[in-house]
Amino acid sequence: MAVRSLLLPLALLALAASSAAVAQLEIGFYTKTCPDAEKIVRDEMAKIIAAAPSLAGPLLRLHFHDCFVRGCDASVLLESTDGNVAEKDAKPNKSLRGFGSVERVKAKLEAACPGIVSCADVLTLMSRDAVVLAKGPFWPVVLGRRDGRVSSATEASKDLPPASGDVPLLAKIFASKGLDLKDLVVLSGAHTLGTAHCSSFADRLYNNTGENALVDQSLDSKYADKLRLKCKSVNDRTMLSEMDPGSFKTFDTSYYRHVAKRRGLFRSDAALLFDNTTRDYVQRIATGKFDGEFFKDFSASMIKMGDIGVLTGAEGEIRKKCYAPN
Repeated sequence: MAVRSLLLPLALLALAASSAAVAQLEIGFYTKTCPDAEKIVRDEMAKIIAAAPSLAGPLLRLHFHDCFVRGCDASVLLESTDGNVAEKDAKPNKSLRGFGSVERVKAKLEAACPGIVSCADVLTLMSRDAVVLAKGPFWPVVLGRRDGRVSSATEASKDLPPASGDVPLLAKIFASKGLDLKDLVVLSGAHTLGTAHCSSFADRLYNNTGENALVDQSLDSKYADKLRLKCKSVNDRTMLSEMDPGSFKTFDTSYYRHVAKRRGLFRSDAALLFDNTTRDYVQRIATGKFDGEFFKDFSASMIKMGDIGVLTGAEGEIRKKCYAPN
């Protein structure tokens, strides 16, 4: 009982500290110190996505993978060193892309306002603008995050939601970040953008001996046949498949229609049909009658996610280069 009585005050203190940090974030944080910050990000993002529309999904994913490990502190951008394996080199992050685009935007900001805008804020703004440029919703982004100095591959492997996870496991991970079951099903809608390597879903198509067999009965058999045409074996590490076939460069609700038809790419997508709350949401949005509702929900969940574990005030630093501490 003594241990439990100690844990509760500690948890409350952690929650209070987190709330205090979030309270220091604000709209227009850089109004006086770098008034064109958001415009610089927006303009550079427009050029990036115009040249490579398929980068919208990866840039959104970078923000997700950052926030779920040590909070939204840009730790996912740090390079490994001789004495430390960083988050970006953890197995779940091996397929992350878009690092060069982040450095490109950061360089523009450094040229205009040296040492002012954090990489954590850059990544948060870029993810929002990626969605907007992919024809998705706009939401206001509070700013004032600072950059972390620590990045751990071990923490990334432990904290990131796995593509093979079921709803109870995913819900537990999301709850540890202050996100609920609705956030889980709403943020899963980000899979409307981007592609995935075969290795992240091949175990649904082939058995342990590599034979062609529908291992996962929650996957539509005709869709599985189409996936095998691209994904030749469980060991395929090169081929990519669209997470939202026919619409992977556009932010829309077609992802939910695929999931409702048992054509979600990952086990975590399929799992949404095995929980009452998440299934009801999938089926509602899949009708195509509630796109505006989903856009509003996604905006709200992204705002919540952007508040996870933020560093503010004198915490952390403002990196000059996003890939290395100062």
